[in-house]
Amino acid sequence: MSAAGTAGELVEVADGVHAYVQMDGGWCLSNAGLVTDGNDALLVDTAATRARTLRLREAVLRTVPRPPRLLVSTHFHGDHTFGNHLFPEALVVAHERAREDVTAAGLHLTGLWPDVGWGDPEVVAPQLTYRDRMTVHTGPLRAELLHPGPAHTTGDTVVWLPGQRVLFTGDLVMSGVTPFCPMGSVAGSIEALDTLRALGARTVVPGHGPVGGPELFDANEAYLRRLQRLAADGLAAGLGPLETAREAGPGPYADLLDAERLVPNLHRAFHEARGGRPATRWTSPRSSPRWRATTEGSRSAAPEHGPGTPPGGPQKDRWSGTTRRSRVSSAPSRTTSRSSTTLLGPMSGTGFQGRVTATSV
Repeated sequence: MSAAGTAGELVEVADGVHAYVQMDGGWCLSNAGLVTDGNDALLVDTAATRARTLRLREAVLRTVPRPPRLLVSTHFHGDHTFGNHLFPEALVVAHERAREDVTAAGLHLTGLWPDVGWGDPEVVAPQLTYRDRMTVHTGPLRAELLHPGPAHTTGDTVVWLPGQRVLFTGDLVMSGVTPFCPMGSVAGSIEALDTLRALGARTVVPGHGPVGGPELFDANEAYLRRLQRLAADGLAAGLGPLETAREAGPGPYADLLDAERLVPNLHRAFHEARGGRPATRWTSPRSSPRWRATTEGSRSAAPEHGPGTPPGGPQKDRWSGTTRRSRVSSAPSRTTSRSSTTLLGPMSGTGFQGRVTATSV
């Protein structure tokens, strides 16, 4: 898919509240948000690459008279934070653990997909942090920043607008996209969803995928509970996470984007089923002696939905939005491995040893 086909769109979902949605919502095609009283503005998250963040900035400045003065990072992942430096006017706010993880992770994500046109991202750590909750104001509009506990990561923030009944969830909630919680907690994600339900949101802006409503909570919980059942059954059968994933497959969630996340998610679910605690902070897989990278063919090969481009001359990279020349002779189909690069090693304390397809958007 071309970059134009995945360009973000700023849509007003309530009075003064906008969702910036990048379809199709797969790896690193993340959503953002804008809250404004017509004068002041608050931004929720940025984007993965310079090109995509500049398009976000253009959309924002077509809507408000001046750049946002507050920028909330819902968690530390680069697809939500790498564009922070392109909003230098804003004070960056996040949970205290997100600040620790942003600093520790640095530009790690760029090393997973080195051929992406990232555009020289810079790490901007949050300048203002909180522990449990914080209230910020944009003119008369009130936004509550809530930390629901370890879920997608251990430093998640959701942005709740009680007056408009709009909830920005970050990656704690996905829409049409497979949840991803190896750096957080399966059980914690389920508990967090209960917390979010109790808010009474009418509109839910997920971290990836189309805007929805409270039904997204149920869809995400059903997936997470299946993880717990698979982990319990796998342990009882003497299987590990990878074997369990191979035997069970994606099941009723095969149509969700990025179904390969089943493997790392199961590593987290197995860890918790054995009595393990949620992840505590981000650590690079490279820090473990068991980590290793293997390549199946050229590292520059372009997976479908990946950072590379279709074969045959200059193309628009659907992730970075920049023109680059593909160096592959063919692209694998969606039913095969979606990348030439696989990572083997532990992930954030989960004992992750299964194969994770290094895909992107």
